[in-house]
Amino acid sequence: MKIKALPLDDNINGWSAIIPARQVKKILRGHVRADWLVIGAGYAGLAFARRVAENHPDKQVVIIDAAMTGESASGRNSGFAIDLPHNIGSSTAELEKAANYRRLLQAGIAQLDALIHRHQIECDWHRSGKYHCIVRPERDGLLAQYADELQALDEPYQRLEGKSLAQNLGTDYYHAAIYTPSCVLLNPAALVHGLVDSLPDNVTLYEKSPALEINTGRDVHVRTPYGEVRAGQLMVATNGCARQLAPFSNQLVGLSTFATLTEPLTAEQQQRIGNIAAWGMTPANAIAGATLRYTCDHRFLIRQHVKYVPDYTVTALRTTPLVVQHRQIFLSRFPQLADVQIAHTWSGMISVTRNGAPGWGKYGDNVYAAVGCNGAGISKQTVAGSTLADLATGVDNPLIADMLALGKPNYIPPRPFLDLGVQGSILKERWLGRKEY
Repeated sequence: MKIKALPLDDNINGWSAIIPARQVKKILRGHVRADWLVIGAGYAGLAFARRVAENHPDKQVVIIDAAMTGESASGRNSGFAIDLPHNIGSSTAELEKAANYRRLLQAGIAQLDALIHRHQIECDWHRSGKYHCIVRPERDGLLAQYADELQALDEPYQRLEGKSLAQNLGTDYYHAAIYTPSCVLLNPAALVHGLVDSLPDNVTLYEKSPALEINTGRDVHVRTPYGEVRAGQLMVATNGCARQLAPFSNQLVGLSTFATLTEPLTAEQQQRIGNIAAWGMTPANAIAGATLRYTCDHRFLIRQHVKYVPDYTVTALRTTPLVVQHRQIFLSRFPQLADVQIAHTWSGMISVTRNGAPGWGKYGDNVYAAVGCNGAGISKQTVAGSTLADLATGVDNPLIADMLALGKPNYIPPRPFLDLGVQGSILKERWLGRKEY
């Protein structure tokens, strides 16, 4: 099967730009043989490769990725390692599924936390918690519902509003928030760099080596621009780009989100907002609203705007208008910081499924996949990769049952019907959330 389109974010990833520059480690050239081939060096692919290598130190694992480490979606997100599902629900079935997700997300965070401490990975990893905010008082019912759901899961939380919320965030823009304490904030590009640099010795990563053709059978044969890989087993971790592969052609939708980082605040600028601690907040409406962070190095991150990208491509032309839009969002919250400059604006892709279930499991005699992250990929895809590796290598892991309980993605129609449906859904959410903007 030939791969017709490769992902492209034609802009500089702000997270990578603020950490030491990295050189390409190795490009695949010539003929390579491995026991396992992993396509995609994001959280799922890296976790899968690491666990297979640990379970079978005598096996050789090869990872190929189309980009440099940290430059794909895994390094371009907002840097939230989410510990709780966004949508919980109140029925018995919904609460059971939420409990599945919670165990998985918290296991993913625990795995990453252990690796970060073992290998001394510097990525600004900090358990700061998360604020789930509303702008308008009339949306207060959303927070009340979320609080009820957290109580049903016996999860600690705090409701904040007015002066107490403004003191924590440095702005009185938000009406109220639910604060949960266990979300981790981080620099995702730095985390991916550290995960790659700490891979076991029997794992080899080839960067800037996209899969151009994939053939499966008794053996797996994958062609890249300058070489090829033959392996006994294949694991696909290309998220939205997996839509080009037969098992996922009617399951995945590719979206792009956009983010901005400011320059660091000076000491005097920090005083204007009260010398607050680092924080992260998510909006009541994820499509229309803006996600914000105040980082430990005194920058603001603004993530807002979702775009349908069936061709997996975001050009610089598409990104440029978001610089102005994000600055307007920033100034609406922090008018006292009008002299703070924008440093970087970039895009990053996610894949979603119709029902929120992941594409996860065994898809052939020697083919496995973990795709369709539906957002919150840092913790979610880490545990998806490690549990899939245990499934593939016959290692008992109780979290496998939790992954299976999430179900399979629902059918989505082909283009152009898909295009109309996705674009219509985005427009609807923007309209419904226009007052939370």
